[in-house]
Amino acid sequence: MGESISEATILNWLKNVGDTVEEDETILEVATDKVDSEVPSPCNGVITEIRYQPNEVVEIGQVIAVIDANAKSVTLSQKSEKSKTIGKSQKNQEPLANSESRKANNSEFKTLNTGENDGFLSPLIISIAQKENITVEELQSIAGTGVDGRIRKSDVMLYLKNRKYPLPSRPQPQAPKSTYNAPPISFVEGKDRIVEMDRMRKMIADHMVYSKHTSPHVTSYIEVDVTNIVNWRNEVKVKFKEKHGEKLTFTPIFVEAVAKAIQEYPMINVSVDDKKIVVHNDINVGMATALPNGNLIVPVVKNADEKNLLGLAKRVNHLANSARNNALKPDEIQGSTFTISNVGTFGSLMGTPIINQPEVAILALGIIKKRPEVITTEKGDEIAIRSMMYLSLSFDHRVVDGFLGGSFLRKVGDELEAFDINREI
Repeated sequence: MGESISEATILNWLKNVGDTVEEDETILEVATDKVDSEVPSPCNGVITEIRYQPNEVVEIGQVIAVIDANAKSVTLSQKSEKSKTIGKSQKNQEPLANSESRKANNSEFKTLNTGENDGFLSPLIISIAQKENITVEELQSIAGTGVDGRIRKSDVMLYLKNRKYPLPSRPQPQAPKSTYNAPPISFVEGKDRIVEMDRMRKMIADHMVYSKHTSPHVTSYIEVDVTNIVNWRNEVKVKFKEKHGEKLTFTPIFVEAVAKAIQEYPMINVSVDDKKIVVHNDINVGMATALPNGNLIVPVVKNADEKNLLGLAKRVNHLANSARNNALKPDEIQGSTFTISNVGTFGSLMGTPIINQPEVAILALGIIKKRPEVITTEKGDEIAIRSMMYLSLSFDHRVVDGFLGGSFLRKVGDELEAFDINREI
């Protein structure tokens, strides 16, 4: 599912116990982050066991089903006999990984309340807690970063890394809750309607709120003259399509400028880990992309600094088409280190984007508009019609100060204004 993915949600089983499957035949659908994926069978055979049910969250590496590669078909009586055999053989092995068995794995943790999950703890978390002598009270103090606030292995390991002694004997006191009462929402029966958020919208909402709570956002703006880029693209886009079979949009040009600016200001390409700064060597540029259903997704151009304009155009087009057709792979939306958002696509003059965690900056590109500008020529100052665009950079003020943010933003603008109109296609 991709190196950075640690868990997935079972959406739907397309096959049942006893069904015959062929190699590469789709047997279930899973969801990771914002992408739904089909999982193919690794071999021919018969499904003899399904260990996880729809809506259960599974950690990467867990066995979710058993396929007998030697079986051709299974009758009902055979299925019953196989179930007995499987049950006996697993008596002293790993317990079945359904939600009830996981909750009952250890009575000490059974009543632990982790928010909406009603005490859900994976076998891995329970195992680590027992091995490291982590108490229930300590687990209650760990903030989960998984789906719906579930505690993940990384959360426990980070806690152990910063664990203080003596251990707390009771849950740490929480900060007092705000006494502010949210204003009531008026609802007119027969006129207004209620729309349930879908899974992706819920994740977007949680991610945006988390980002605003985590990073103190500051936004800087500059105005850029992109006349040369506009004229060059209008002149070569047909030839570019004929020669390479690829559409030439503005996005690969923007990605190229951002990658060059990051090379000069690498401290904008970082993440914050508690009190440490993780400086990323790879320059992976995420592109905020609107989906047909109105939701948002961020496919990633990996190693953008290593690609020429043609390579960037191919990758950008592939990711954009895959997003529109709901065909993005999990690893195509993972690992971004910096994000751009082309708000000008929808006619916006500029924007104040929210940082895509765990990054520390995001660049918004406004609409390109022609207007009269004062330019300096050999004859002096003159008024000319130029194509202008606003750039706005939101950055995390914990680690990015005004000097770095402003310098990086100006560098992006300089790269765009210095675009070589004589470059080959």
